[in-house]
Amino acid sequence: MDTNRCREFVVLAQTCNYLQAAEQLFISQSSLSKHIKSLERELGVELFNRTTRRVQLTQQGRTFLPFARKLASTAHDAEVALSHVDDNNRRVLEVGSIPVMVPYGITELLHRYEAEHRGVRLRITEGEADQLKDLLRRRKLEAAFIREWDGDVANDSGDEEFTTVPFVDDQLAAVLPAGHPLASRASVRLSDLANEEFLLLPEGTVMNSLITDACAAEGFVPEVRYRGTRAENIIDLVGRGMGVSLLMRTPAAYLTRSAVSIVDLEQPIVTKIKLYRLRDREPSREMQEFLEYLPLAT
Repeated sequence: MDTNRCREFVVLAQTCNYLQAAEQLFISQSSLSKHIKSLERELGVELFNRTTRRVQLTQQGRTFLPFARKLASTAHDAEVALSHVDDNNRRVLEVGSIPVMVPYGITELLHRYEAEHRGVRLRITEGEADQLKDLLRRRKLEAAFIREWDGDVANDSGDEEFTTVPFVDDQLAAVLPAGHPLASRASVRLSDLANEEFLLLPEGTVMNSLITDACAAEGFVPEVRYRGTRAENIIDLVGRGMGVSLLMRTPAAYLTRSAVSIVDLEQPIVTKIKLYRLRDREPSREMQEFLEYLPLAT
């Protein structure tokens, strides 16, 4: 029996919520759902009732829970004990990433890479694009997942020092209250939102610069009612009718709920998440292994 599946079952049993459990486990909701169904097939029973928004343990699930806790705990203790023996012999790879990791599968990718490369230990740093580039220049990181877009002046003029590997593309979308007059449209023009109050991510972030530039190109400055670092707070406020937002479609869809509509823009604004490295830095053995693994995992 896979002890990782047992640990995931325990976390889901504690939260009774796939989104919360997936965030704690640093995997996607779809992966968590597949893993739980796989465990149920192996055991030959249903562990959860899924008739409501909050999953609930079945009688079989409640019976299995204390055994799953013991299995997960024992496996964790064994891993910790082995890691203390092995740490001095493991090679370290320093990797950075933008804050939005889970919806793009970055956390899952890093976890799988380390699990499949037992001789490598990842150290992960989260930061905004400028912070990560600075850490790369100072050789504190060997690689970093960074978002860029075509209109980014800094990217066009100042990043010849970096080499990049494409990872995933995404596009900007309008996040509207479900009852908004534009919510049922297949797409909207950015100028359609010119008179709205906006809920946005903070100044100094790539997303804020992207949105400010896009709105300026349409001839308006967004009236900002709220700035915050957490997209889930923005989406919740949108759902309560306190304004509209512009977010990347993938994380917005990952976090959204029924009170919110995500509508594409008529003129797509695309961003690309790429793995950045210093062009003049020879990749370490660990980095070369990661570069070879990356296309196989995406």
